[in-house]
Amino acid sequence: MRFLIISHVSHIHQNNQYFAYAPYVREMNIWFKYVDEVIVVAPLKMGEASPIDIPYQHSKIDFRKVPDFNFTSFGNSLISFFKLPIIFWKIFLAMKNADHIHLRCPGNMGLIGSLVQILFPRKTKTAKYAGNWAPKSNQPYTYKIQKWILSNTFLTHNMKVLVYGDWENQTKNIKPFFTATYSESEKEIIQKTDLSNAINFIFVGSLVSGKNPMYAVKLIHELRTKGYNACLSLYGEGSQRSNLDDYIKINNIKDFIVLHGNQNSEALNKAYQKSHFVILPSKSEGWPKAIAEGMFWGCVPIATKVSCVPFMLDYGNRGVLLHPDLESDVNQIKEIIENENIFLSKSTLSREWSQNYTTNVFEDAIKKLITI
Repeated sequence: MRFLIISHVSHIHQNNQYFAYAPYVREMNIWFKYVDEVIVVAPLKMGEASPIDIPYQHSKIDFRKVPDFNFTSFGNSLISFFKLPIIFWKIFLAMKNADHIHLRCPGNMGLIGSLVQILFPRKTKTAKYAGNWAPKSNQPYTYKIQKWILSNTFLTHNMKVLVYGDWENQTKNIKPFFTATYSESEKEIIQKTDLSNAINFIFVGSLVSGKNPMYAVKLIHELRTKGYNACLSLYGEGSQRSNLDDYIKINNIKDFIVLHGNQNSEALNKAYQKSHFVILPSKSEGWPKAIAEGMFWGCVPIATKVSCVPFMLDYGNRGVLLHPDLESDVNQIKEIIENENIFLSKSTLSREWSQNYTTNVFEDAIKKLITI
């Protein structure tokens, strides 16, 4: 089988391998186990792979570079207008050569791919919508277009659309799905240290406004002012890094709020294991991997009520759903800190739930999709 991926993820070619964002590549490497050849149509950038990039694992990869593009400004829109014919043509040729078409959505490439796939109604197709599928969520217009096309069974013959969450009134091609990081063999019960000492919080994700890391910092800062020995470790990089640095310096809180930058999976696993809480006050998510990963190691999750997060946290029974309102959210967290039985109960429920979603289960689900 010749398997095609249309993706907006930027790649790096290094040592005769193609590297990209690790969680995405780990997932695709599972798909690759069941295909003979791989075609990737995606942007390719210069530079070296970072600690959060890993390589594809397949012996036959045909990478077809397309220019990156966006419509964030008038100048970028004008330049993108001239790039689009090239991108459309490359995607068309790749789809013509493929046996199975796989779209990564939402994103600019996913939008073009969802349009071009209409011309290939007989080919088997899957689309992974990694964003928020909630019907009434506030999303960019281009995301809404992709959701409309993917939901339209007339335009998407032979396609299964994998979405996070089980939503009402969906078309027959929409399939609730999940993602996974750890295998069955990695299941482990981590004994969390006493909350009477340091209370460790962890944030994992891009330091961008959409992930709202500043709110996580302010939550921990407020807990400290109320006398709790709370500490926060943030893992990731992004445009908000300088703002966070400034806030930490101005408020002299560098002893208990630390920016670690991008780290590899081994370092993150150790950090999860030492943490009591995993926090992600994001404005929009699909299936937040940081939350699921923290829960796997027994961290009590603290997250906003977006996408399928309420389901993941059992509507607050195995975590804390942020409002977000600083005073109210601090009070929610205080209740758990002050009652170790509540903390241990939520920690156990979190671990038991997350450890149901292993890569073994994930691979079985993918195998059924791709071998039909």
